[in-house]
Amino acid sequence: MTTVVGGTAGRREWLGLGVLVLVVMLLAIDGTVLSLAVPSLTADLDPSADQILWIGDIYGFVLAGLLITMGNIADRIGRKRLLLIGTAAFGAASLAAAFAPNADTLIAARALLGVAGSTLMPSTLSIIRAMFTDSRQRTTAIAWWSVGATAGAALGPLVGGALLEHFWWGSVFLINLPVMALAFVGGWLILPESKGETGAPVDLLSALLSILTIVPLVFAIKHVVSEGVDGLGIAALVIGLVAGWFLIRRQLRLAVPLIDVTLFRIPAFSGAFFANVLSIFGFFGLLFFFSQYLQMVREYSTLKAGLAELPGTLSSMVVVALIGFLITRVGVGRSIGLGLGLGAIGLVVMAASARGEGYWGLGLGLVIVGLGVGIAMTLSTDAIVGSVPTERAGAASAVSETGFELGGALGIALLGSWNLAFYRNSLDLPVGVPVSDLQAAHESLASALHRAESPKVILAAQDAFTTAMQSTAVVAAVILAVAAVLAWRMIPSASPQA
Repeated sequence: MTTVVGGTAGRREWLGLGVLVLVVMLLAIDGTVLSLAVPSLTADLDPSADQILWIGDIYGFVLAGLLITMGNIADRIGRKRLLLIGTAAFGAASLAAAFAPNADTLIAARALLGVAGSTLMPSTLSIIRAMFTDSRQRTTAIAWWSVGATAGAALGPLVGGALLEHFWWGSVFLINLPVMALAFVGGWLILPESKGETGAPVDLLSALLSILTIVPLVFAIKHVVSEGVDGLGIAALVIGLVAGWFLIRRQLRLAVPLIDVTLFRIPAFSGAFFANVLSIFGFFGLLFFFSQYLQMVREYSTLKAGLAELPGTLSSMVVVALIGFLITRVGVGRSIGLGLGLGAIGLVVMAASARGEGYWGLGLGLVIVGLGVGIAMTLSTDAIVGSVPTERAGAASAVSETGFELGGALGIALLGSWNLAFYRNSLDLPVGVPVSDLQAAHESLASALHRAESPKVILAAQDAFTTAMQSTAVVAAVILAVAAVLAWRMIPSASPQA
């Protein structure tokens, strides 16, 4: 087994970090870029309504369900080896998706993309943990990794909009090929191999239980958003919770568990995990309803909306320069609390600016949110990954990534649901207009824009959506503010240096 020599990282390690950031950025882009391509692929492939849902969702389901298992496999067979396998598989699946002749083939290709993605996400973090043994350098490296993850999510609509203005829907998958080819060659030449020292095989029953826990929970969240509370959503929630209960019981009995659940008894670890979930909750939830606001209320084009969201991404990059100062002067726990608090303030600024005619207030709010989320995400991820020995880095990284996926799903689900509820409650529709217009407006702003004929109905729906966005942003701000207080108190901070 080839391992990384301890000490200060040099040029090779930082070049390797560039490869890993490239991979995680592409994975994040792939999670958000497809939504814009749905109209054109629908015209080409003629999928049913159910097939459209599976095209969009199966990537996230498979990715989330396999993260924990793949993180443990990476610890056993080698993180670099699994990363290279996943990179090649991701490229092949992207090619299959781009030229899918029908909806079923596209669904299968998206599922394979999820499998490949699940090998890449935990491998990137665990390789960082192995390459950067100096804690300060590791924190900086994870800051860059976080920039890649958040920037990719924000850039997805921008990249998709730019491609779809000139090419067919398959282009959103073809962009993966040159990036993955570069990552494969760079990874092969630059990245060191590392793996855990345990020879115990992955417990297959635990792996199955982890899938039966995560996938139904993520499905339940997304199903409730799209269809409301019904028997299927409740059944999925119950299956996930029951499987999770059995999973935890089994982990407590295993000598080498898939997930070391005893770590959650440590306030620093559990606090960092939930801080990570909530920071992503706020960021992804914000992108979900803010993107709709820009396009359907401000009437920005897809490309202009993507550019309007860039300040949040750019400000998250500032974290790389600030993170060392914050740890030294403020401490980890207090810095995470500060980041979540900044996220809350940024959301309030955006809510206050939503009815203004200019963009500057919204842009300022995005900058504050991006900075706060960048701080909280970087330090909470670092705390999770740094809390375990290097040989268990893959498993810990998978736990962090699972939190990332759950946070994103919860943000879109809960904030999206609240936004819709606030929207319908705020509708003040004019009298004397066709009933079909009223029904379209009550369904959603998107329906009003596409089906309503009365300008008064459209204006009323846009006004209600703006009110809903303001209310939702305030609710999200309150959640992040409470999380900031808990992080400040639960997660230890090193004594500040004078």
